[in-house]
Amino acid sequence: MSIEKGEILKYRGFLPISKKEIDLLGWDYIDVILFTGDAYIDHPSFGTAVIGRYLQSLGYRVAIVPQPNWRDDLRDFKKLGAPRLFFGVSSGAMDSMINHYTAAKRLRSNDAYTPDGRAGQRPDYAVTVYSKILKDLYPTVPVIIGGVEASLRRVAHYDYWQDSLKPSILFESKADLLIYGMGERPIKEIASILNEGGSIVELHAVPQTAWLSNSPYQGEERAVKLISYEKVLKSREAFVRNFNLIEKESNAWFPAHISEPCMGKYVRVNPPFEIERDGAIDQFYDMPYKREPHYRYSGKHIAAFEMIKFSVTTHRGCFGSCSFCTISAHQGKFVQSRSEASILKELSTIAANKSFKGVVSDLGGPTANMYQMKGKDIDLCKKCKRESCLYPSICKNLNNSHKPLLDLYKKASKIKNIKKNFVSSGIRYDLFLDKRGYLDNNGREYLKELILNHTSGRLKVAPEHTEESVLKAMGKPSFSSFTFLKKEFDKICNKENKKFQLIPYFISSHPGCTMEHMKALASNITLKGVHLEQVQDFTPTPMTRSSAAFYSGIDPITFNKIFVERDLNKKKKQKSLFFNKF
Repeated sequence: MSIEKGEILKYRGFLPISKKEIDLLGWDYIDVILFTGDAYIDHPSFGTAVIGRYLQSLGYRVAIVPQPNWRDDLRDFKKLGAPRLFFGVSSGAMDSMINHYTAAKRLRSNDAYTPDGRAGQRPDYAVTVYSKILKDLYPTVPVIIGGVEASLRRVAHYDYWQDSLKPSILFESKADLLIYGMGERPIKEIASILNEGGSIVELHAVPQTAWLSNSPYQGEERAVKLISYEKVLKSREAFVRNFNLIEKESNAWFPAHISEPCMGKYVRVNPPFEIERDGAIDQFYDMPYKREPHYRYSGKHIAAFEMIKFSVTTHRGCFGSCSFCTISAHQGKFVQSRSEASILKELSTIAANKSFKGVVSDLGGPTANMYQMKGKDIDLCKKCKRESCLYPSICKNLNNSHKPLLDLYKKASKIKNIKKNFVSSGIRYDLFLDKRGYLDNNGREYLKELILNHTSGRLKVAPEHTEESVLKAMGKPSFSSFTFLKKEFDKICNKENKKFQLIPYFISSHPGCTMEHMKALASNITLKGVHLEQVQDFTPTPMTRSSAAFYSGIDPITFNKIFVERDLNKKKKQKSLFFNKF
């Protein structure tokens, strides 16, 4: 097969995505083929690229099939043949249902992870669709599913789009194994076992995985047996009790093995890998990414890439545990930070890029100001099972110093060609202040530094609501903390003669939120003169406390009844009140 010289030059450095590129490499086999619902963007912000590059660094031959066509003769699923070890499947960086539908269940008109925003390039429930096709075509080849869509559906879960309880995604997808959470460590073990001739059964010992079994236990030291899927279908309270057990274990330093009876099988969920020291995740960011979309997309706009191409992730995990958020369920409660050296190295790589104009779009993480924060006494953390280190009050054992972050900002600002390091990720302002004032001087310095040097003049924060009962259901701090933040924001801007804006974000129709609560939000005097830009209509996503409340009508904390707005027209009215249009 002839390959043009220009094409060879363009291809060089990417993981292959076509038969032509495989031939160019001279490969006579592929170890692992990764299927994804996103376009292939070789950047550390995209999970498929990270997993592919990591496997490559371990010596495996890896190919990617981005956005395969599932509606034709399935040629995209056949074009590279069968891999030597396994297929890996994910929906992409987002859950495919969130990607496709609004909170009102209306189909979105574009897709930020597809060239030119073209919609319809991945199916609903993409992981299930891709996995079933692969198991039908190649029944003897292991299929490993992962990413956020699989991770949050590892056990029985509420599906908002079908308004029903669904069993673990392992049933419909026919996958052999599920990886939950961040996938590098389990994927390394899986590849090693299969490479040495191990069987699928041997994969069941890998931490941070789930699979279907005929037995509930297998000699685990600690195990929790959930109420069966059949029983939770009949009892919403039972579903909430299951959720609480799962959340309790996921927030523990040493979680138990989980076993869930379901349709004559048992969904078995292994505990995750033990938490590593800060800096251990550096290796996943230090790989030779091209930091751009595959050349096949040349000349096309990919919105998700444009947003993050000059961004840097500083850490993973979040201990805020907001009721509606999936981060702790997926990335974990305990923050794992990159080393300062690794972050500065990536910033220097960005600064040397010919297309870089001097502005880093985001220097942050799931919660930007949690960098290097952890317990003062880790032995206490190992015994603790609090859902949040911040709510209802900040943990006395939490080291919430912003000094490491301030030091990082200072060093990052000195890198040649960098004019600004913006922080676009969300922050938790209850990490440095409460309704009475600042928690320490580092917090005072951090807010000033953040406002003056790390925003474009618009500081976005998420109080989420104004009413205390709704905030309690959300697991968010009192609105009085935002009131103090606003005063300090105005004070800093006035002193520095800056006409900056404070942009608060809110959520409507969250469990516990009534029309009266939204009216109170819209008329709150603290918001007078504040630029109101966005309210998000609550969307129940699998494996969150808010979704458990939405489905059951029960507050998972108190087990009292909680108001839930399910009527789509009334949800729309709640949202409109934010803009005083009701």
